[in-house]
Parts: sequence; C-alpha cells; structure tokens
Amino acid sequence: MLGCVIHGRGDLRVEELASPVPGPGEVLVAVRYGGICGSDLHYWRHGGVGDFRLKEPMVLGHEVVGTVVAYGSPGPSGPPAGTPVAVHPATPCGVCPECADGRRHVCRDTRYLGSAARTPHVQGGFAAEVVVPVGQVRPLPEGLRPRRAALAEPLSVALHAVRRAGAVSGQHVLVTGAGPIGCLVVAAAKAAGATRVTVSDLLPTALGHARAVGADTVVRADDPADPGWPSEVDVAVEASGVAAGLDSCLRLVRRGGVVVQLGMLPPGQSPFAGNLVVSREIELRGAFRFDTEFDTALRLLAAEPSFDALISAVVPVRDAETAFALAADRDRSCKVLLDFGDRRPG
Repeated sequence: MLGCVIHGRGDLRVEELASPVPGPGEVLVAVRYGGICGSDLHYWRHGGVGDFRLKEPMVLGHEVVGTVVAYGSPGPSGPPAGTPVAVHPATPCGVCPECADGRRHVCRDTRYLGSAARTPHVQGGFAAEVVVPVGQVRPLPEGLRPRRAALAEPLSVALHAVRRAGAVSGQHVLVTGAGPIGCLVVAAAKAAGATRVTVSDLLPTALGHARAVGADTVVRADDPADPGWPSEVDVAVEASGVAAGLDSCLRLVRRGGVVVQLGMLPPGQSPFAGNLVVSREIELRGAFRFDTEFDTALRLLAAEPSFDALISAVVPVRDAETAFALAADRDRSCKVLLDFGDRRPG
C-alpha cells in the first residue's frame, strides 16, 4: 500500500508500506481522504512543529476518513465492514492526572496520529490502510459524505478553542488568521451563538474563505486603516500562529475579555503585550487539540453544506508533493485533501 512518509525537512516520499494487521481491540480502516494540516506542512518545511522535532521517518496525517475493513480478534467490534467512518486521532493514556481530571486532550502520555511529540513517533494516517483502537472510529452521520467529513478533525480543534473562550452567545468575536483552522473557528463561533465575527488576514483569498463560512466582517491584517477593524471585541481567538496576531487580540479585546491562543507559535520565546493582560485583566487561555468535540463536529458537518467551500482540491496520493505545495500556497488554497481511494465521487 502507498503512504506519505516524512524523512526530514523537505524530504517527503510516497512509499510502498506493509499493510497493517489489527490486533485485539483494534480496527483496520481503508483510508479514503486525508486532509493536509498546518502541522503536516511544518514537518515538511521545517522538520518539526513547535518543540516537536523529527528524529526518525514518520507517516504523516491525522485528518482521515475511510471505511471499516476488519477487526482484530479477540476484542470488541464496532461498525460493520464497509461502514464509512471518521478517525479520532488521539489515544489518551487514561491514567495520568490530566485524564483523571477529564482533560484527555492534554494527556501527558497520549498517542496522536502523525506526531513526533514522543519517540518512537506515532505513525500517521496518510496511508491506504491504518489500524487504530476500535473506540477511535465514528460512523458518519446520515447524509455526510467522506469528502466533507475529512474536515472533522480541524473543526473539532476550532470547536474546542471556542469552548475554551467560554460563552460566546451574543458576543463579538475576533479571529486573527483565516487559514483552515481560523475559518472553522468562524463556523464554530457562529454555531455557538456569536452575533458578530470579525476576521483578519493578510490575503484576500483567505478572507474570502472566511466569508464563505459566516464571517460578518473581514479586514486586512496589514492595514490598520481598514474601516472594518472593530474598536473593541468581547472574545479574540488567535489562529495565525504569529506574535502579531496575538498582539492584535490583546489590544482589541475588551477589559476583562478572553483571548484564546490557538495557533502554534514558533518554538522558543514569543513577545507579547503582557502589560495589557495585567492592566485590563485579560484572560489569556491556550487551546490544544480536542476531545469529545469530534462528535459535535461530525453533526455540524452533516448539517451544513457551506463547509464544502473550504475544500480547495482533492489530489491523488501519488502526487503528494504537489498537494503539499498547493496546501502551503494560501493564495491558491484553503484545505487540500489527499485521495487514497478510487476516483468515484466521495
């Protein structure tokens, strides 16, 4: 079977891999689509994500959907063979203090598909077949086709960030960064009842994607004179992963407001307007991955066809490097999917 393996910075290879065999409590999934994430691009371009650095070859990918093939024996089974499913990419340890506290998404010993956070690295889902614990597959809701379902993982990240912000119903939310995650934060904030969402970015194409999923106002991040900039917002979600975005959030959120840092900042120290956190008593909160939001994401995707606007291209796995280059070009794309299956409509 074919898989996408990262060997180091700039060294992405489509290789023939051995087909996995499910063990007890595991399920074999034939992958149809895999969404290229910002972290996949970081591994490709920089050899790491934040403080997580590649130390060995690793199959990329954690945004995957497919169909159930078989179960390991003995062990529990789940949806019957042939069932379209989305794969939750996290396997928390279940015993650490964070898991015991109901915060499995920050488990100190989690296994996450396609992650170099631990060594040996956890191999990812960009392969024709993948084996995961049975509890990590979710049947797709009726009417949700696999192509759109491939957005479930990043939408879950966005839903978790909005949850970290607290109650946003009736509030004005600022989102800095209109990449795939930022656009999905727009949709998540609207679903949570935000009355107004303003989005900033450097690129008109990206801002167009934000409008397609419900942004009320879009502004150029490099134009302080843009009339769309609000004087004040209730909540700000930083989704660009750059210090300038965090600065905008801290300066525009109201006194006593909440800023959620969602974008992964570069490794090391990042400057920020810390005095504003004190003088305005701003709550600065981090948001990392997700947990139960995955099921909510699938329901939202089934109900809302506008999410299709975020999928810019579907590229055969053999052309993975072309797909990665397209995904890295924010002037030409939002979300790019790899196709591991046949060419029938998905």
